[in-house]
Amino acid sequence: MDEFKIWFSTGVEHILDLNGYDHILFVTLLVLTYYFNKWGKLLLLISAFTIGHSISLALSVTNKIYLPQPLTEFFIALSILITAIYHLVYYKTTEQKNANFIIFIVTFFGLIHGLGFSYLLRSMLGREESISLPLLWFNLGLEVGQLIIVAGVLLISIVCAFVFKFPYKLFKLIVVGGIGLIALKMSVERLLELF
Repeated sequence: MDEFKIWFSTGVEHILDLNGYDHILFVTLLVLTYYFNKWGKLLLLISAFTIGHSISLALSVTNKIYLPQPLTEFFIALSILITAIYHLVYYKTTEQKNANFIIFIVTFFGLIHGLGFSYLLRSMLGREESISLPLLWFNLGLEVGQLIIVAGVLLISIVCAFVFKFPYKLFKLIVVGGIGLIALKMSVERLLELF
């Protein structure tokens, strides 16, 4: 049971770590894709991201795929920037017309983020013989952390919209614009680190 707690809590802490805020920013953008009453579509997006990062996390930890960490970190920042730009271009529409394409892209971005999650897990595993259970528990921790982010963003959105009567589209525009600027800065910094 202690082993479960270690790996599970590490997964939760890793995605909620403010020093690694890039994953928090991306999940926030996913949550802002639809209005609150479109929870089924939101669940589909979050599931697509989960599937993507679970696959690449498993493949990376088992050494089936490898991408240098600086390049992965750049692609993570770029995925956030692209998603923010998408939101800014379509912020006036409440219904996304190309839902299948969005799900494909979110799954692909999940693959990239999973590589980012794998560096910590791989370094912690060291030479352990069996990695299946630690991988499962770490991934479950990531999912719980991700759900905490989703709940937090939804709660803030609902409070702003219904308690403070702040227009949702304006709230979304401000948050997405801020995330876009942060992602642009991250992308440029991480691109420069590649050279």
